Amino acid sequence: MIATIIGVGLIGGSLALSLKEKGIANWIIGVDFNEANLKRAQELKIIDEASNIEDAMNRSQLIILAIPVDAMLKALPSILDKITKSHVIMDVGSTKEQILELVSGHPQRGRFVAAHPMAGTEYSGPEAAIPNLFAQKTMVLCDVKNSDEDALELIETVVDQLSMRIVYMNGTEHDLHTAYVSHISHITSFALALTVLKKEKEQGRIFELASGGFESTVRLAKSSPDMWVPIFKHNRHNVLDVLEEHIKQLEQMKQLLQDEDYDTFYKLIQKSNKIRKILK
Repeated sequence: MIATIIGVGLIGGSLALSLKEKGIANWIIGVDFNEANLKRAQELKIIDEASNIEDAMNRSQLIILAIPVDAMLKALPSILDKITKSHVIMDVGSTKEQILELVSGHPQRGRFVAAHPMAGTEYSGPEAAIPNLFAQKTMVLCDVKNSDEDALELIETVVDQLSMRIVYMNGTEHDLHTAYVSHISHITSFALALTVLKKEKEQGRIFELASGGFESTVRLAKSSPDMWVPIFKHNRHNVLDVLEEHIKQLEQMKQLLQDEDYDTFYKLIQKSNKIRKILK
């Protein structure tokens, strides 16, 4: 099978590597609006060739959109306009509700499978692509009842060969739950990085004293704004909801410290430890 990856950064590049390694695709065409990314992806042998969208679509069965959500909302309708029944389109965007609303009435809607791999790192660009990024991770497939049976079957087969678990949701559920378990982690990490940079004027001290705990908490702040601002924008209402609760929890802890109520603080931390039963 020939597959086209539109967007050859971390996720698209890692998918390209895995598709070839697992024998799912025998040829990968890369498409990217950034010529430097395309050139680098070829140098790193992430893709077999670079091309434009039209040429790549004419030669591919599977087309994967791995670009920021803003760009995806612009590109997806025109791609659906040009495909045939032999094509299967999959996106890997981090928000789903607006994407699904956009294509809901399109005549070729059935050829599209909305997907989100719950995998990644804080790095971006072709250099960030790594093999086996998706192994034992979860792939969320959304609104699958609106995808053609053969298109869904192909994507489910690909996901299985990538050694991923599948979870099925609708777009609204997806955006709600990813705000709670993914998006809030990133916005908190950005805020923590800004806090430390504001308060700690000596950068050398940050480097010298930062322990594993700090590094693991703030590592997401290295993530690209090109990717994350569109995510916050398109999942704004859910992110604001969880952010409001997060701020409330921080304010409670602040008040307990001000009141020197360490017994209640102890109980709060004990309560938070319950997460260990879920995340083992």
